[in-house]
Amino acid sequence: MPVSNSGGSPRSNSLCQSLWASQPAGLRLLPVYAILEPVEFQLVADNLRESFRAIASSRTAGELRELHGVSIASAGVTFQMFNTAFLSGPVATEAELKQRIRLPIGHFDQRGQEWAYWVCEDWIEQPARKRSRRWFEHYGLRLSTELPGMIADRILPPVRPLPHIDVRRVRGPATWDAFCQIGSVCFHVPLTWFREVFDNHAVWDRFISYVGYVDDEPVSTTSLVSGGGVIGVYNVATLPGSQRRGFGEAVMRHALAEVRKERGMERVILQSTPAGLKLYERMGFRQVARVTVYSS
Repeated sequence: MPVSNSGGSPRSNSLCQSLWASQPAGLRLLPVYAILEPVEFQLVADNLRESFRAIASSRTAGELRELHGVSIASAGVTFQMFNTAFLSGPVATEAELKQRIRLPIGHFDQRGQEWAYWVCEDWIEQPARKRSRRWFEHYGLRLSTELPGMIADRILPPVRPLPHIDVRRVRGPATWDAFCQIGSVCFHVPLTWFREVFDNHAVWDRFISYVGYVDDEPVSTTSLVSGGGVIGVYNVATLPGSQRRGFGEAVMRHALAEVRKERGMERVILQSTPAGLKLYERMGFRQVARVTVYSS
């Protein structure tokens, strides 16, 4: 099970809040936690939220809202995983958790949209965290997947030579179509759904995406989002017939090298599937968070 590092509990924020409250009123210039760097799970949570905000903000039907302790980043599309809600701060009690669940339910019910709640569980204090699945299901949300959130302070060199692959940034119709085709196959959704999510070319300004070609045929994708002081890796996908040949790793490394040149960032976060976990550990990633996805 993925776990947070020793600094990765919202209790650290709670402690700082208590220290601030104990200061004489005239000396309360800033909360103590306001001058501390985010704990590592927070980097994962913040960049994940930013990735969906990049997509939602690119679409006419997209919507961004901040509710009490909940962020909404909805693309307004058929593919419900892109109509999203996130916890945006610590959850101390079960009563507070229930409130954070009901808020986005009301938002999406008013709009008649299917949606998904991407939950970084490290925001939730115990014992509420232990009983969180029960409450999400109580309110009609079903568990879709559980993903370890990972971070690398720097990417390690490859352990074996990588194959040659022609990597192209998504900029025009040909690379856009290839990106959507691969995503549709690998994430098992209709092509029309995937195309709808990425139907505005403005999305590529912030959701920086690449397609890898072998013998001029598209086989693999990677997307990167800068935010919260880190680079987030998303949409790592390789067509079934081209898997286990190093193409996905080669595209991801090429994409990271390009964005590091532009942005100067070293730390990288991602959410892994079970199939990718060992590869990412070899690349220097370690588990610092747990992301659970519930869908309506």
